[in-house]
Amino acid sequence: MGALEGAVVLGQSTSNVCMTRFDDIQLLRINYLRGPNLWTYRPVLEVWLDLGKLEDFPSNKIDGFTDRLTTLLPALIEHHCGVGERGGFIQRLTEGTWSGHVLEHVVIELLNLAGMPTGFGQTRSTSEHGVYRMVFRARDEQVARVALAEGHRLLMAAINNDPFTAADVQTAVDAVKAKVEDCYLGPSTAAIVTAATDRGIPHMRLNSGNLVQLGYGANQQRIWTAETDYTSAIGESIASDKELTKSLLASCGVPVPHGQVVESPEEAWEAAEDIGLPVVVKPSDANHGRGVSLELTTREEIMAAFAVAEPEGSDVMVERFIRGHEHRLLVVGGEVVAAARGEIITVTGDGTSSVADLIDKQLNSDPRRGAEEEFPLDTIVLATDAKLQLELKRQDLDGASVPAAGRVVTIQRNGNMAYDCTDQVHPEVAHAAVLAARVVGLDIAGIDMVAQDISKPLGPQGGAIVEVNAGPGLLMHLKPAIGSPRPVGRAICDHLFPNDAPGRIPVVGVAGSRDTAVLARLVAWLINLGGRHTGLACRDGLFLERRRVDARDSANWDAGHRLLVNRAVEAVVIENGAETILRDGLAYDRCEVGIVTDLEGCEALADYDITESDQMVKVLRTQVDVVLGEGTAVLNAGEPRIAALAPLCDGDVILYGADPQAAAFAAHQAAGGKAVLVRQDRVVLANGTSESFLPGLGRLTIWRATHVGVSLESLLAAVAAAWAMGIPLNLIGAGVEAFEADLQAALASLQLSQASPLSPQQQQLQLA
Repeated sequence: MGALEGAVVLGQSTSNVCMTRFDDIQLLRINYLRGPNLWTYRPVLEVWLDLGKLEDFPSNKIDGFTDRLTTLLPALIEHHCGVGERGGFIQRLTEGTWSGHVLEHVVIELLNLAGMPTGFGQTRSTSEHGVYRMVFRARDEQVARVALAEGHRLLMAAINNDPFTAADVQTAVDAVKAKVEDCYLGPSTAAIVTAATDRGIPHMRLNSGNLVQLGYGANQQRIWTAETDYTSAIGESIASDKELTKSLLASCGVPVPHGQVVESPEEAWEAAEDIGLPVVVKPSDANHGRGVSLELTTREEIMAAFAVAEPEGSDVMVERFIRGHEHRLLVVGGEVVAAARGEIITVTGDGTSSVADLIDKQLNSDPRRGAEEEFPLDTIVLATDAKLQLELKRQDLDGASVPAAGRVVTIQRNGNMAYDCTDQVHPEVAHAAVLAARVVGLDIAGIDMVAQDISKPLGPQGGAIVEVNAGPGLLMHLKPAIGSPRPVGRAICDHLFPNDAPGRIPVVGVAGSRDTAVLARLVAWLINLGGRHTGLACRDGLFLERRRVDARDSANWDAGHRLLVNRAVEAVVIENGAETILRDGLAYDRCEVGIVTDLEGCEALADYDITESDQMVKVLRTQVDVVLGEGTAVLNAGEPRIAALAPLCDGDVILYGADPQAAAFAAHQAAGGKAVLVRQDRVVLANGTSESFLPGLGRLTIWRATHVGVSLESLLAAVAAAWAMGIPLNLIGAGVEAFEADLQAALASLQLSQASPLSPQQQQLQLA
């Protein structure tokens, strides 16, 4: 139907609705929430939308819209939406839903089609007519932005009945895929990160490539694809020197092919004669089979192979050819966790097609082949593959040759690890692979082995290890062309974090606005006294132990991130105001202690459509939502709406408050809950109905007179947090007494202590 100008009365039957042309939905603001937020635990892209005239035209009032959209994106039938079953979103379209909600599902579907599946999205109206907040799961900001742009374009075409075809949809999907390829983690890294996530280990991407931190602070491990903190730089250098690798392996009794480094084509032929034909010619330090030519038997072949190998490495090697199948064994932490067998790739002539055409028809048409990392097999490009051209020349062929019907033409002899054979590996073969990795000095290694039958020992069949590779690719084991995928990402994760280690350090989050900076400083002080090197990010600055390293307001995501990547930090305290949660999300995925103090400050949040304290509950509950199952939420009992967040916590709850008669205390204590309150001018710790004074801290009247600037509520919250973390009670009391409430006085005191002359004994220790 063509686009017609005309007015539509909302509520008219669709048969009488004339189609009008709508202006584009306006994307008012796009914000990437990098951590847990009021929408979900995961990063999301939040988009503020102005529907304009479309506010008065839900989907069932735009003639033909649902049919056009579902024709373009038929898999929308799989979206459950709020209905909770297959076809739920289509039902919403038919009944009538607004364009912001539709855009959410279009973007999600484009991400699904691009291989970055997500099922999460929400769209909510704001206080302004026609303006909505739409969010969707976004593993990568740039990918999400491209998906949004392409989804927006597709949706407006469907609304206005503009030309848009299946080819246009594929173009949109390809644009998202291209951005995934440019920006997202490679498949090997993603497999390890996914395994860590499954184990509850947090991750943080440290660059635009594949450098990823698993865990926090002092308990972190880093990976770079399949290299880890344990991967030896010396081991990598040895592995890249194939001649050195072979000599070390041979000295330990590992079977390797005899060979030598050569400097010219003539020398390569002489070496081949000495070693005995057939031979292999390959670069001394290349990977992934680049420049390797196999089973060479003539002078011409060997000299031509030298020219292929020389550009791929610093030296060229000639070595004895081992008959058998190529295998790749993945060794992780002293154990073979996966094995793949290679195959010789061939095409069969039909008497009419050229070799180039046969490659495209019989090989490149395989859906497992592609140029991107997600494909287990590479696309074969004859024009740029010198090794393939040499292989064809050995068969008296080139790309334009037309093989006779039934003639089998060899295309590739190595590098096609397509068949999983993990369950067939003989224990002695596995032992040789593990020994090779250990000799070279690699915690993770790809062992290239040639053997007739990997289910039998190498010696009797003349098999050998031909290469040891650092940073091996995992895709062949994750997506074998034939056979079962292997959980190699989990194997690497378990290697880095043995015995179910969570990779976490204690994280304390402080959410609210009233005295939260001094509260955060007091909590950090107590944790530090408990023996942990503590980092603190709050409005007063960024601190490592008592030293302020940045005086700027650090109650934000970036400052918290700085602490979590710091290997020296054993615990962190991070202040989170409501604006931080709304603008960036939390810097951490989960925490051991989450404190919520108050619901004030909504008057400063109009830009986020927050205008009343009841809305603050939804924002600050984020801090409670992320408390670990073994953690504790510390909640202000004096604010009933905060105390009411207790059932949302996965862990324990400690209520605190200066008024022991607060209604929340009675039910909480009666149920066996913990509380920190005040009786007889003393801090009281309640465990169920059992109560005791906090040791080491006397009358509060006296304490408050010497600690101006610390409210009683902040004191109680800090004591509750320290109690939750298992700090000895007498140390908590003494630490509260010793706390320097005035920040400038505390910093001056630290500078004075650092500038004090050393005693003779200290000087002797320093000299020692």
